[in-house]
Amino acid sequence: MGEIRNFRSGNQDEPPPHGPMPRRLAAIIVGDIASYSRIMQADEEGTHVRVKRIERDIIQPTIIEHHGSLVKTTGDGFIAIFDSPVEAVRCSIVIQQNLIGRNASLPKHSRLEYRIGVNLGDVIVEPDDVYGDGVNIATRIEGIAEPGQVYISGAIYEQIKHKVVCGYESLGDRKVKNITDPVRIYRVLPDADAVGRTRSRRESVLLFLLITALLVIAGYVLWYVLTQPGRMGEQAATPTASPAASPIPQPSPREAATQTPQPSPSLASAPPSPSPSPSPSATPPREPEMIGIRGGSFAMGSNDDPTERPVHQVTIKPFSIGKYPVTVQEWNECAAAKACGFTATGKDDSPVSNVSWTDAQQYAAWLAQATKKPYRLPSEAEWEYAARSGTQTKYWWGDKLQPGMAGCKDCGDLAAEQPAKVGSFKPNPFGLYDMGGGIDQWVEDCWHRTYQGAPSDGSAWSSADCSSHVLRSGSWKNDSRYVRASNRDGYDTNVRYPTHGFRVALSP
Repeated sequence: MGEIRNFRSGNQDEPPPHGPMPRRLAAIIVGDIASYSRIMQADEEGTHVRVKRIERDIIQPTIIEHHGSLVKTTGDGFIAIFDSPVEAVRCSIVIQQNLIGRNASLPKHSRLEYRIGVNLGDVIVEPDDVYGDGVNIATRIEGIAEPGQVYISGAIYEQIKHKVVCGYESLGDRKVKNITDPVRIYRVLPDADAVGRTRSRRESVLLFLLITALLVIAGYVLWYVLTQPGRMGEQAATPTASPAASPIPQPSPREAATQTPQPSPSLASAPPSPSPSPSPSATPPREPEMIGIRGGSFAMGSNDDPTERPVHQVTIKPFSIGKYPVTVQEWNECAAAKACGFTATGKDDSPVSNVSWTDAQQYAAWLAQATKKPYRLPSEAEWEYAARSGTQTKYWWGDKLQPGMAGCKDCGDLAAEQPAKVGSFKPNPFGLYDMGGGIDQWVEDCWHRTYQGAPSDGSAWSSADCSSHVLRSGSWKNDSRYVRASNRDGYDTNVRYPTHGFRVALSP
């Protein structure tokens, strides 16, 4: 969008048509498409169709799901306002991550990549427009942003820094056009650890370049020292020098190639690499260890949060559930069989993370097909029944938080950069580990904001139009409120997030 031609300026001289216009404090998202003019010039009609499809399929529904209002679209961009800065930033992340998936199969030059700026400010709202310095600043931040990135103002950062599990890279104070004071700007990284990794990569590159330069210099010096005496020797050498005076023999490349080193124990235990033509049934998969759960009835929910009401009685049929969340090693067997969408990083016994609900379904379907057993995700009711393990307290061990019982931000352990390996804390009375803290866990159900109308038979609560699903447990990045057995949250179905994992269930 560049200039603010698409929005009304707060400096207009004409008076409002119907008295004072309403003002409000709002989080404002401004987005536009990088290189829009070039892409339009190459394919005007096709680009227009693609933009409208993105608006219909991604931008509009994502704004609605995060309780915002789409104020207007501008051909190459959009503007939206939110009551909540947290929801505005989450919405921006989801839009960008959905666009990554949509662009993956396209060549770089034809990708529609949005730049997004988010600001918190006082704005004037009309039925079909919004204006003021709050909008102008968001527009300027968007203009600074790189394609595919979300940049936020310092005002937004102060509101969300402890509420959204993200990384934030400070870009310092920037002087922006037509705004008197400099604006502090942050780049949002959906992976909370990405800043450290970015810095580490930069430091590694610099160190590599330095070492390479030193080696080149040292190699030149060594070559110079060795070749100078050799040249003098060549002048004094006789034509009858014996060919027997040859260098000490070295192994030929062919011989060296046959000297295969033995793998270290750590490499030997790594997950197998994908074969060129994998066959899921060729090698039996590593099945998660399961715990059988007897059926019964319990009071589901609590009065601690509106999303956990009303408390209602649920009857659960017998089923089995994973003793632990699915691990990196278990997941990577699915990835090696090319049935799961990515290869996970981390230690084999760590819970797999950065998994979308769709990813979790892929794993369950692959495991069911490979083992001929009805593996699936647990329903939300089954998960809570298993987490409570016969108790009705906030946590399975009681109503008060106890150090060392779960992995969370304020559970008594030092803050960690990643979840602890599965089984690091005590099991609940059913013998299940990490049913609270550690890693967020997807369940089968669609997200509903309350339990009003929820099934009472323990089955999953599904619907035809289900764009987000339920997460349970809380993670190592959340505080202890999320560790409660009744805690629940929802997230976008197809979006990966660094704290999200899952465990599987098995019907009799």
